[in-house]
Amino acid sequence: MSETIREEVDAIVIGGGPAGSSAARLVAASGHSTVLLERAQFPRFHIGESMLTYTAALLDRLGVREEVDATDFPVKTGAEFCDVDGGYTRVDFTDQGAGRELTTYQVERSAFDDMLLRHAAKAGVDVRFGARVTRFESAGERLTGVTYTQDGVTRHLSARRIIDASGRAGVISTGVLRSRRTPDRLRMVAAFRHYDGVREATNPGVSGDIQIGSHADGWVWAIPIRPERISVGAVTRPEILQRMGADRVFDEFTRRIPRVHQRIADLTEHSETRVESDFTYFSDQVAGPGYLMAGDAGCFVDPIFSAGVYLALTSGIRAGETTVAILDGAQDETEATELYSRFYKTGYDTYFRLIYAFYEHDFRLGRFLKSTGARVAPIWIARLLGGDFWSQKNPLARHLRTIEAYRSFAPYEPLYGCPVYPELEAAERDHVALGEPANA
Repeated sequence: MSETIREEVDAIVIGGGPAGSSAARLVAASGHSTVLLERAQFPRFHIGESMLTYTAALLDRLGVREEVDATDFPVKTGAEFCDVDGGYTRVDFTDQGAGRELTTYQVERSAFDDMLLRHAAKAGVDVRFGARVTRFESAGERLTGVTYTQDGVTRHLSARRIIDASGRAGVISTGVLRSRRTPDRLRMVAAFRHYDGVREATNPGVSGDIQIGSHADGWVWAIPIRPERISVGAVTRPEILQRMGADRVFDEFTRRIPRVHQRIADLTEHSETRVESDFTYFSDQVAGPGYLMAGDAGCFVDPIFSAGVYLALTSGIRAGETTVAILDGAQDETEATELYSRFYKTGYDTYFRLIYAFYEHDFRLGRFLKSTGARVAPIWIARLLGGDFWSQKNPLARHLRTIEAYRSFAPYEPLYGCPVYPELEAAERDHVALGEPANA
């Protein structure tokens, strides 16, 4: 008869992506026994290579900035929005104003995620690869542990706290709560490839920029992820992909955007065409007795504005901090859980609304900005696209929150306050108009 392996720790983190590694690192660094269960072997491929400027500021907090700087990831200084006639508009991150990070990175996620997870392990996280969670243990509504398999052995792990950072698998929202919902108007799929042999001579724009191209059937991205490599994808409706096929969608739609097509001319395909689906979903319940969800485990929003890593890191850090506060007895669990849920939803709600606005205006940022009825000051565009999702003082974010048609979550009380630059936000005056700078 085989032996049943049982263990007990302070915290279990499910998933080794940016949300999981950042959360686990903080919990372990606070002296709590922390096991991270990751079903894959790292480094592993992952889509989502472009980052926001607010993300760069978080890398210092996680202790990985120097290593990121030492890696040959392209530096991103802006974002270009282009269309079928060759026209384009560029958002320059220097428009954010003083005190904020004005550049960020385009990264190869396999290397970036591996870097974050290695730093978590150095902080004391017990990282277990090839570990697949098969069941949750509970006491009433409280989640108390998991059953998982690793190397053909079934193991039982109990914990005082669980953080679900399992990405799109969403093991709690899909397997326990069955609370995941997908809004039909954002149901999209992507066909994408990586190319090698990048030469800046073929780039019609600024080196390091992401390009986002809009056309009648969707949008296209081009993201340099290494000096010699670029990620290119075409996002469209599922029925179009099913009718045309992934290769044809990619080839035809990238050709529709002259500036993207020029950028990848004569490059060598590094990978075959891959497909990603389920681009948008959410859960109204993201925290409960014994657990928190972080990053994509609770919500995932169309990646057009590249917020995935930022939202994962921000929610992962907050999940780690909340878990430590509960374990240390510094905060009541019910109160801490409620505050975390409000925080998580506030950031994701703002980003959801930005995506709804983009889609409703035919994948054109300029058309949405015109719909506000004001000439929006560049500072608010640059900040919102940089990650200013929790600010109550950003008038563009405030405008989005007034549009009832853009609501996803059931009514809740937002928790405002920039988690990256709280001091700068506090110093700015209240109720700034769309066309005014922050301290006018």
